[in-house]
Amino acid sequence: MHRFGLVAAGAAMLFGFSVHAEEIRVEINKINETGIAEPVGVIVAAETAAGLTLTPDLKGLPPGPHGFHVHEFPDCGAKEKDGKPVAGLAAGNHFDPKNTGKHAGPAGDGHVGDLPVLSVAPDGTAKEAVIAKRLRVADLRGHSLMIHAENDNYADKPGGARIACGVAK
Repeated sequence: MHRFGLVAAGAAMLFGFSVHAEEIRVEINKINETGIAEPVGVIVAAETAAGLTLTPDLKGLPPGPHGFHVHEFPDCGAKEKDGKPVAGLAAGNHFDPKNTGKHAGPAGDGHVGDLPVLSVAPDGTAKEAVIAKRLRVADLRGHSLMIHAENDNYADKPGGARIACGVAK
């Protein structure tokens, strides 16, 4: 690490703020059965001492808890299933690089695509950060972040319909 980096890291520790090793901004749009719709904001993913912190700055979403996942493909488009177009289906399944086949929550032993539930305020905004301890920024690249219509119980209800999505480039 060069001299300035050491000084910045030391100042961060002394004054209690963090220096992010890496971060990316993911533009999030609403999605529907015809494809990608209007933008709703961004999610900043940054590596921190606590894990990958995902900080949303979103608006125009339905209030309440929503399933939130990393999906396997970098595509938020609609795709046909059983003869009907489905919003966000081109994103594929939840990100599962170890092929666990298990939906066990952000801290569980299943796939790493499970993120903590995204909370949307009564005014349709989401600003509360979530932490994914098993992921890094590099894991997001080439995948999509998906927001689902409903809450996620990390078992038999993974969040329902796909309503908003962004590709991590």
